Amino acid sequence: MSNLKAFPTGGLYLLLFFLYLFGPLAVMVVTAFNSSSFPRISPWECLTSDWFFKLFEDETLIAGLGNSFVIGIGVVLVAVPVGLAAAIVLSQVGPHLRSVMYAVFIAPILMPGVVIGLSTLIFWDRLGTFFGAAYDSFFYSGMFLTIAGQVTFISAYSMLVFLSRLQRFDPTLTEAALDMGASQTQAFVKILLPFMTPAILSASVLAFLASMENYNTTVFTIVAESTFTTVLAQKVRYGLDPSISAVAVIIVGITLVGAIIFENYNRLRAQKETRAAATSAVPPLVRFATNPLVIIGLVLVCVIGFVTWVGTHDSSVCEANVEQLKREYQQEQLEQQRNRTPAPASEPAAPASPPANTGGGVFAPGNLSPGQPEAEEAPASPFGNVFAPENLQGGN
Repeated sequence: MSNLKAFPTGGLYLLLFFLYLFGPLAVMVVTAFNSSSFPRISPWECLTSDWFFKLFEDETLIAGLGNSFVIGIGVVLVAVPVGLAAAIVLSQVGPHLRSVMYAVFIAPILMPGVVIGLSTLIFWDRLGTFFGAAYDSFFYSGMFLTIAGQVTFISAYSMLVFLSRLQRFDPTLTEAALDMGASQTQAFVKILLPFMTPAILSASVLAFLASMENYNTTVFTIVAESTFTTVLAQKVRYGLDPSISAVAVIIVGITLVGAIIFENYNRLRAQKETRAAATSAVPPLVRFATNPLVIIGLVLVCVIGFVTWVGTHDSSVCEANVEQLKREYQQEQLEQQRNRTPAPASEPAAPASPPANTGGGVFAPGNLSPGQPEAEEAPASPFGNVFAPENLQGGN
């Protein structure tokens, strides 16, 4: 009874947990198909696939994605062998030395990505200056610096994957091969390496994904170039549009399709090993529905159907109707605003004529014209006509 009473609480907790975990992804997936120029679910405008075309028309984003793929492959080629070597060394040394070496190997994971990026940039710059290298050499190449910076901590992730696999390895198999005359290289290639193959695949996928999503280190080491994450950061800084949601749809789709195909491939291999004991008790319909090949085929059909829909769907008519509705709504709002605005007051009366000049006609405009008779005789001067103009002329 106690378990039954606790179940609703546990179910509610799981529901809230998964909503918190996958809710933002679901929102981004939905906004990728809304014709609104801003990523949103409500109000819904039109079902569209235009944002996928605008995504692929973004040359900067496509170039950054190509750089990220090249960097990711380079990181896998370097970090996976380094992590495998570190795991083998840790499995063969004594306990005291193992703890010290483990702390050294795991330290880059504990460092902030900003510190790793800056230290990588400064180290290779000083090294290039020491050798007198030109600025177009690999010492200053953003691709090389990014691979070098990411390998320092992604190789530690790979090492942890290999250590978990090596814990289940029986070292007596290698000892038996050496006793039978095999060399160290032969024992490694024919015994240890096949056993580590699943871990190598897992570490490769982990290293590639960690390289693709890394930003803190990459933003310092990429120098003048760009990657997928740095371009996305710039787009977020300067304004969002639903093409970002289209990126999320593609990433989530690739992840789900890859996970489903990989899981059903493993189930298919397991069924081949136990085919004789597992086929008799299962009904044919259930056997067909749960067949890994059927599931893989259904997933591929869904992917092809989605790609076809994206390439053929046209939402121009719906978007034109939405624009017309927006213009009508704006016009209606303007009319309502005009109706609410009070009518302007009547025009003010003309100003009254200025008062009469108390100074007589002295300042009248006619007095300024030459040859006009004076409106009023000037008062007689007490000095007579001493200062008259004609008295200043010589010979008078």
